[in-house]
Amino acid sequence: MMINTQKIEVRPEKKVPSTRLSSVASALLVLKVFSEAEAELGISSIAKRLSLAKSTVHRLAVTLASEGFLEQNPENGRYRLGLSLFELGTLVRRRMDVSNLGLPLLGALRDQTQESVHLAILAQTSIVYLYNGESSQAIGTRSYLGARKPAFCTSEGRVLLAFGSPDQVTAVLNEGLVARTPHTNIDPKALLRSLDEARKTGYVIDDEESEIGMRGVAAPVRDISGKVVAAVGLSGPLQRLTKKELRRLLPQVITTADAISARMGYKRS
Repeated sequence: MMINTQKIEVRPEKKVPSTRLSSVASALLVLKVFSEAEAELGISSIAKRLSLAKSTVHRLAVTLASEGFLEQNPENGRYRLGLSLFELGTLVRRRMDVSNLGLPLLGALRDQTQESVHLAILAQTSIVYLYNGESSQAIGTRSYLGARKPAFCTSEGRVLLAFGSPDQVTAVLNEGLVARTPHTNIDPKALLRSLDEARKTGYVIDDEESEIGMRGVAAPVRDISGKVVAAVGLSGPLQRLTKKELRRLLPQVITTADAISARMGYKRS
């Protein structure tokens, strides 16, 4: 077996205007240097394009490869983008798809029910609203795009936790259950029971747990693999959304969530 004793040429790194590139910035530049035309690149090529020393590029490439952001071709030693980037990109695409594909269906649900309609995703221990169709009636709920609410006390959040990973539920419990209203249930055991119930029924009802005077219901949206990636919610004031009325509207919420799931490619077995 021959050992390559040739020394790696170390060139002074070109100074960047204003400040030296951080390791994170340099790593991002390494990732961005790849293209469809140049799917694989060697250390020398990357260093030349970025005006960085080979030793720096080698160190960054090894680190990125260890985390799956780059892969090394064993035949020629060149690097290419790794599967970790694909996984992250899939998450972003999934969010974009569910919002874009669901838009007309969510609008139709709002028009049919005359109540506020939402689309939410899970972000750590909170939910984030991707869509908010406000009720045309004088009194209604308001949820701004990008706004966050605790997952454990919202109908959308409990749906997402029910069909999410155990780690997500653990994170919520470790953070602590803080009451938002006098009706918020902050008993961890009660939360776990409600999540079990949600998995059986396929929906969650929020009865003044997140906002005083407001009720809501939510159902899950699944992607092509069957994973729950979002929740469709409907909410309104107690005066209109009596428990009887909420039960009447529940099938429409579930039907809308199922229709969005179908557009995402999900097929029930």
